[in-house]
Amino acid sequence: MLLRRIYQFFIIYLLGIALLFALKYTLRLSDYVIPSPDEIWRTGRDYAGPYLLAVLNTLAVAILGHLLSICLATAVAVLGRLTAWVGSFIRTAAYNIQAYPIVAVAPIIFILLGDGLASRLLIAAMICYFPLLLSFIGIFSEPVSDIEHFYESTRRMTWRLQVKIRAFENIHKLTTVIVGSATMAMVGTIVAEFIAATAGIGYSIRIALYQSDLAKILVALFLIGIGTSLYLVGLERAGNALQKRLKSI
Repeated sequence: MLLRRIYQFFIIYLLGIALLFALKYTLRLSDYVIPSPDEIWRTGRDYAGPYLLAVLNTLAVAILGHLLSICLATAVAVLGRLTAWVGSFIRTAAYNIQAYPIVAVAPIIFILLGDGLASRLLIAAMICYFPLLLSFIGIFSEPVSDIEHFYESTRRMTWRLQVKIRAFENIHKLTTVIVGSATMAMVGTIVAEFIAATAGIGYSIRIALYQSDLAKILVALFLIGIGTSLYLVGLERAGNALQKRLKSI
């Protein structure tokens, strides 16, 4: 799975680079606009180490933000299943909050929390929180009639047991949603770093943009893709292992 994911990313990345070179040589653009292959290679050789450390920094924050959003979405979704009014109110609030673009909300966050870890973590969690919440509300609000009826008739049903039953019956959906939202956590972290942070690969991309250095940006995008692919593969493996373990119980 790991090699296949990396191989697929290489194909996508190389196709993108090939398109850039096609534009460069078709329109006869200078190296200042689109760097030559030799310049990209030299930049990759010189900046691979520092940019790799920056990607690891970003990935660590993205993982923490992703875990935070999962915990928050689970807690709110469990509360949202209590009554139709609460669930409706939570969905309405989520829609309204999500209507504000993160670039509009981010300055407020940076003013209140500064440009450190807390701001990056919060923005990463906010971006991937919304799809997780909607999916979790749908899953935890949908009864599993056959199983729940047995426990209700024997008066052994509790809210904890109800949540466990619904999570177990929809474990594949939960895994798919969690894996899918991981890329959004990475995007959120990079956006936060690009706007005002002083660390991470998003910050490095911002510096490269100010320098009009497309070669550095391309190297950064390559390393971001590798890091994201590794994280997604790890999540998929963990999800598959969890599903197999639950099925064997």
